[in-house]
Amino acid sequence: MAAQPVGGQKPFHIVSPVLESMSLSKAVGTKVLMKLENVQPSGSFKIRGIGHLCQDAAKKGCRHFVCSSGGNAGLAAAYAARKLGLPITVVVPSSSGPTPVRKLEELGATVEVYGKVWDDANSRAQELAKTEGWVSIPPFDHPLVWEGHASLVRELKDSLEAKPGAIVVAVGGGGLLAGVVAGLQQVGWQDVPIVAAETLGAHSFHEALKAGRLVTLPDITSVATCLGAKTVAARALECARECQVLSQVVEDAEAVRAVEQFLDEERMLVEPACGAPLAVLYSGRLQRLQSEGRLRSPLRSVLLVLCGGSNIHTAQLRALKSRLGLQ
Repeated sequence: MAAQPVGGQKPFHIVSPVLESMSLSKAVGTKVLMKLENVQPSGSFKIRGIGHLCQDAAKKGCRHFVCSSGGNAGLAAAYAARKLGLPITVVVPSSSGPTPVRKLEELGATVEVYGKVWDDANSRAQELAKTEGWVSIPPFDHPLVWEGHASLVRELKDSLEAKPGAIVVAVGGGGLLAGVVAGLQQVGWQDVPIVAAETLGAHSFHEALKAGRLVTLPDITSVATCLGAKTVAARALECARECQVLSQVVEDAEAVRAVEQFLDEERMLVEPACGAPLAVLYSGRLQRLQSEGRLRSPLRSVLLVLCGGSNIHTAQLRALKSRLGLQ
């Protein structure tokens, strides 16, 4: 079963389509399938885990949600709160920009802009969560969030004829990675390698893997603000010990170019956080992993989780290109 309801309640996420990308398949040299999480009701995969956690909290008597977010987690929480008829306060950092604030307010959320990066906003959200009846909805670091995200892999098991040769995902705080690993373990696919993509300047997972312990970045300097957790979840590091996880870091410019190329070729606009795994595929990094013997060659297929994202529009894409000196 693709989705597991809480207390008999239907999940808020949809069973997202899986489509083959001819352009990405050509770039990689093997079949690339896309799990289209960009078509989820809140615009990203986040609704899976956050919706699951919100339903559980509401069942237990929550009277007011509070969430810290770079954008997508807040939108998922606000969507869930609206469906549940409960108020929500979302704390976002100034780096998120005006687009998610407007979208959050349209969903009925009270929005507070606090600090420069997500870690600052999270500190403020934790203070607000001390209010009686308020429940904190963490954007990535909670077992119920991971369990909700695991539904993505259960859907793949239902829809694919065979397990993929590799799964490519973006890593920010590590919630999607943790969910994918949980899902792989649930369906018996734990031998499928995961390629974990980050942008330089938001690469806390890569640094943690390299050090063998959690590492806190001094600052988030990447334009992919939705990947901007200065410290990845401890669970993400555990996942790398339980499954084969290959970390790849791309430059901001590569991620933004990948967003534009993907828009041209597939007619879908995703944000730079999603551009990171796209850049891994467009840049030849997957073939390099194969030539190094870290990935099997040939691969049966590659499954890209197109994580989506709502903090993007064409004017924003033009501004990012200008900021990065791209023509």
